[in-house]
Amino acid sequence: MHLPEEGYLLRIFIGESDRHEHKPLYEWIIFQAREQGLAGATVLRGMMGFGANTRVIHTFKIERLSEDLPMVIEIVDTKEKLEAFLDSIDGHIKAGLVTFEKAQIKFYRSDKN
Repeated sequence: MHLPEEGYLLRIFIGESDRHEHKPLYEWIIFQAREQGLAGATVLRGMMGFGANTRVIHTFKIERLSEDLPMVIEIVDTKEKLEAFLDSIDGHIKAGLVTFEKAQIKFYRSDKN
């Protein structure tokens, strides 16, 4: 797969406890991204955060161990593919934040020929 030098970054912020059909929402999103042929996706687990639904700070600290840590899903691809992907998953994200920004792609390669 070839990506142009100017790509886009889709960033999805959700909670660790968010679900889609009894599975973690972040996991469902990653599988959807793969099924739709996107270049790649990464899930990052936050150490601390809060969002629109609550002003309570969720943290990984032992004394206040949260079961709903922030999760960030990052996907880089073309603008058109990411917009189509977001349209297909939008209705399944009940709470969260999505950002979309230009990204300069320096390289995208596999070690397999």
